[in-house]
Amino acid sequence: MKKILVLLFVSLLVVETFGCAPKETKLGNLTPVTLMLDWAPNTNHTGIYVAVDKGYFKAKNLDVKIIQPSEVWPEQAVSSGKADFGISFQESLTQYVVNEGAPLVAISAILQHDTSGLIWLNDSGIKSPKDFANKTYAGWGSSWEGAIVDYIAKENGVDQNTIKKVQLGVFDQITGLQRKVYDITWIYYGWEGIDAELRNLNFTFYDFKENVPNFDHYTPIFITSTTIAENKKDIVRAFAEAISEGYTYAANNPDEAAQILLKYAPELDKNLTLKSQEWISKYYLDDAGCFGVMKASVWENFTTLLYDLKVIDSKPSDVSTLFTNEFLPCKK
Repeated sequence: MKKILVLLFVSLLVVETFGCAPKETKLGNLTPVTLMLDWAPNTNHTGIYVAVDKGYFKAKNLDVKIIQPSEVWPEQAVSSGKADFGISFQESLTQYVVNEGAPLVAISAILQHDTSGLIWLNDSGIKSPKDFANKTYAGWGSSWEGAIVDYIAKENGVDQNTIKKVQLGVFDQITGLQRKVYDITWIYYGWEGIDAELRNLNFTFYDFKENVPNFDHYTPIFITSTTIAENKKDIVRAFAEAISEGYTYAANNPDEAAQILLKYAPELDKNLTLKSQEWISKYYLDDAGCFGVMKASVWENFTTLLYDLKVIDSKPSDVSTLFTNEFLPCKK
């Protein structure tokens, strides 16, 4: 009997320490909320659609309306109250909060590691960033993006002014690369990289997290306003628990999850979606099998990089004001 009690105590201690006991928050009334995606549906969003399809939101008494950005971006929509939740990126949220004083906070990571980098075709004459001079880079034109490209050029002895920078003229970045519209572009490997593989292109991928100190960060992330986080905790907790269920299921069942995504976004290429889901699902959970958990050290290191590159005007004295694990069912 004593042995059983000891084992029970140890089990409870493990649950308390790692916070991975399942949560059962259920709102008293059906509560409508709006979630704004960062872009068109893709495998970064699979867990959301799994949560819809499997009834995880419904079980929490949440009626989630999913919208895509049009006139405003998620950070602006959430800040102004036009959306309750949004999908953003660590760099974007930090810029909005630090430079503009936006009342935003990250409540969950989607991927545990950044998967982005530069891509170029090997017949472009580029063997490494040392060959970027007089080449054309296509991107979205953000200050963060430009700062990283300039940093890489400088670190490789290239005058950044010799790199021609243009705005992306096509949504399909790999097609633009194929058609020689530009030589280099910034991609997220889980989608565009897999696309390049499926097209059997001979390309090089320059992984940022392996080449830029302090670069690895949480992107994308779920965000809400500080007002909602402070005053509507039950709603945020119910939302966080449902998405955690959705992404955990997607991580463990990538093929089925991809089919669910295709059900809600039939315009997506089926083969690309299946391959992308297989590749990206391993990034949803951390080593302990937890979804969404964010580390202060990652926020600290990346914020330092943003400040060093002059992307943000000042460095927050406490990065914990930018994110919280409070609402996640699995937290450490």
